[in-house]
Amino acid sequence: MSEPKPSLELLRGLTDEHVLRAFMSEPQLTRAQVAALTQISKPTVSHSVRRLTEAGLLRDTGARTTGRGAVGSYFALSGDVGSALAVSIQPEGIIAEVVDALGNVSASVMKPVERSATGAKVTRLLTEVCVDAIAQAGTTIALAAVSAADPVERTTGRLLELPDAAFLVGNVDPVTALEPLVAGPVLVDNDVNWAARAERASSSSPMDNFAYLFLGEGLGCAVVSDGEVRRGHRGLAGEISHVTATGPRQRAMPFTHVFKELDLRHPGENAINVAQLIARTTGGTNRAVRTRSTIASAVVDVLSALISLTEPEFVIIGGPWGSASHVFAAIDDTFRQAVRNAPLRTASITDNAPLAGARRHATEALQDDLISRHRLA
Repeated sequence: MSEPKPSLELLRGLTDEHVLRAFMSEPQLTRAQVAALTQISKPTVSHSVRRLTEAGLLRDTGARTTGRGAVGSYFALSGDVGSALAVSIQPEGIIAEVVDALGNVSASVMKPVERSATGAKVTRLLTEVCVDAIAQAGTTIALAAVSAADPVERTTGRLLELPDAAFLVGNVDPVTALEPLVAGPVLVDNDVNWAARAERASSSSPMDNFAYLFLGEGLGCAVVSDGEVRRGHRGLAGEISHVTATGPRQRAMPFTHVFKELDLRHPGENAINVAQLIARTTGGTNRAVRTRSTIASAVVDVLSALISLTEPEFVIIGGPWGSASHVFAAIDDTFRQAVRNAPLRTASITDNAPLAGARRHATEALQDDLISRHRLA
């Protein structure tokens, strides 16, 4: 008995999806170029482009090909398909970007955050930054991806306050704050998780089992297993600040307290003073060597626990002081002597990796949303 043939409606839907995906990879294309990219016949592509144009997803740009041969019309995604928000909440400030389905940033707004800002103040700033970015872009927002330098409760998207956290913003609920501005979902995750996703997406080789250790004003870790970021029951997986580590004078203490004992925190705060740490660990003086060794030993204690529990293929070290060459070298040298270890790498994305991860997710989610909207039309 022969297999039933797919319906004409199904075939048209699959064709339209392939054609839409092509327009999500290039600013504008002719029907002939789409046919070459998708390996779909020119007549079939022409029918699909007509359907998608009538549905309001594509538009004729008015531009035409030049040169010898038949004149071709350039089409592009319609300006009415909407955009997405990519947002970063960091101690340095809040950034909101509006991105389109090609990943282009059409608007970007940043406002600084006072180090002592309350949760209410951060929430107001978050709303203001996003409203300004949306107004600047002049578009509707289909969805949002938010990165926060705090633990994130996975079921609600609320930021959680933990003891000794570097960025104590208190009761911030990005989902509730942004829902009035966004037609669809608002996904919130920890900044280190977004940084790990950005690293994975930027790699030319498979990266399905690794850990990302962030060492900056705050301390954090992301675990990627079988290609997925593991967030834990509440979303607290990777909160390493209170892992037991060896501090000055060989005393056991929570990891974050090592920097308190070394007087490497900002006065009256839990945040690590990155500039002071780098300065204190640079050079060959006894003090620099001793401080560098103490910090490297503490980091390796955390890495050893991480290796024992998750067995990553390798570990990426990121963050402003973790990726400093002299600090990384000390950590690497010490870790090689551990009973169990794994290869260490420095992060390849150093310019706001969490926002890069959120931006990429927002773009891909917007693309999927456009496909879904066409299927339901």
